Amino acid sequence: MGAMPVPDYNALMLPLLERLADGKEHLVREVREALATTMKLSEAERAELLPSGKQAVFDNRLGWAKFYLDKAGLVRSVRRGVYQITERGQSVLNEKPLTLDANALMRFSGFKDFITRGSDANGAESARSIEDASVITPEEALERAYKEVRKTTEAELLASTLQASPRFFERLVVELLVKMGYGGSLVDAGKALGRSHDGGVDGMIKEDHLGLDVIYIQAKRWQNTVGRPDVQGFAGTLEGERARKGVFITTSTFSKEAREYVARIDKKIVLIDGAQLSGLMFDFGIGVNAVSSYELKRVDSDFFSEE
Repeated sequence: MGAMPVPDYNALMLPLLERLADGKEHLVREVREALATTMKLSEAERAELLPSGKQAVFDNRLGWAKFYLDKAGLVRSVRRGVYQITERGQSVLNEKPLTLDANALMRFSGFKDFITRGSDANGAESARSIEDASVITPEEALERAYKEVRKTTEAELLASTLQASPRFFERLVVELLVKMGYGGSLVDAGKALGRSHDGGVDGMIKEDHLGLDVIYIQAKRWQNTVGRPDVQGFAGTLEGERARKGVFITTSTFSKEAREYVARIDKKIVLIDGAQLSGLMFDFGIGVNAVSSYELKRVDSDFFSEE
C-alpha cells in the first residue's frame, strides 16, 4: 500500500485511541511519529503546513483528535505532552468500533456539554454544526476562509490599481516602497521616483534610510505581458545608471523568457508582477482597511504547572 493523504481529525481518533490501548503513558511525539509511520505518510505530507505556516497539518489534526477524545473522557493528559487512555476509552475499544468521529462522541455527556456550550437551550445550533462539520479542523477552516477573503481583496486591489490615474499609481508605488523600508521618507522617495512617458514610474531610491546603496525602480501600469526585451532594456538602464540592483514592477505578468533572462544575468533584478504587487499592498496596508482582527490563543501549560 502506498502513501495516503493526511487523514482528517475524525479519521485519526480511532487510530490514536488504539495506539494508547496498552494503558501506559505515551509521549505525544512518539504517538505522532508512530501513527505517521503506520499510515505511510510521506515526508512531504508530514511537512505540509497550515496556510499560516506555523504548524504541520498532520500535527494540528492529531491535536484536535486528542482534544475531542479528551473532552469525551476517552483519553487524558497525564502531564504536558503525555497521553493515556481512560477506562471509558478502553470500554469503547472493547466495542470494536470500525470508525470513531465527533458524531459518535456526542453520546458522552462531557463532549456533548462542551459542543453545545453557548448555543440555544436545546443545543440545536452546535449539534447541527457537528453533524454538518467539515473534516478540517477549526484552525484550517479559519485560515482557509482568510485565504479566500484575501484572494478576493487582492483581485479588487489589482483591478482598482489598473483603473487609477498615472499620478495615483506613482503615489501608490512610492508609498508601498517606503512602507517596505526603502527610499527613506515619503518626500525623499517621491523626489527620487518620477512619472515616465508611458504612465509608469522610474528612478533610483535609497535601499535603506542611510542610503548605503541604491535601487533602480521601474513600474509599469500595463495589461500586456512584459517580455524579455523590456526587462533587458531595464538591465541596460541599470548599467547606464551604475546601479547594481533593480526592481521591475508591473500590474500585468512577466513572460517565461523574461524571468529566465533575469535568472542568468549578474545584476540583481527582482520582478514583481500584478499578483505579487496586490499581495504586497495587502500585507503593507496600501489601499485596504482592517475590518476585523482575530487572535488565536492556546492555553499555556507551563503557567498551570506546579512542579
